[in-house]
Amino acid sequence: MTDFRIGHGYDVHALASGLRLVLGGIEIEHEKGCVAHSDGDVAIHALCDALLGAAALGDIGLHFPDTSDDFKGIDSRILLQRTAALVRREGYEIGNVDCTIRMQRPKLRPHIDRMREALAAAMGIDVERVSVKATTTERLGFEGREEGISVSAVALIFKP
Repeated sequence: MTDFRIGHGYDVHALASGLRLVLGGIEIEHEKGCVAHSDGDVAIHALCDALLGAAALGDIGLHFPDTSDDFKGIDSRILLQRTAALVRREGYEIGNVDCTIRMQRPKLRPHIDRMREALAAAMGIDVERVSVKATTTERLGFEGREEGISVSAVALIFKP
């Protein structure tokens, strides 16, 4: 029997004016961006946690602490590449991943395909194994008030 494992990740970042908005491995034109130690890619951070959790390897803060200057301003795609390598070092392959991004605006549908491609490339998997969805919160909560972004992610890994 093949060894299947499922992991869940969740991350939140505050939004602030004048910062770059990097989401799902791509930069998106917007007047606000994520406040963070790295590039603030909340989607990748949640995805890293999902992959690490599936392999029982801890969380993103354990491997890439925000107290380390090594990760200040880092492109989160590098963190995702390193996370995929950690998972593979344990003998697992990535089956598929699924992310749900919650933010009021901008509308993300025009960017989803590019996000999927960027995430797939960083993990070294086919784009068909990557799902990205976006939703508003109908102006409710911190996402609806445009104070921040939250992302949940799940990942399936397996030992061939």
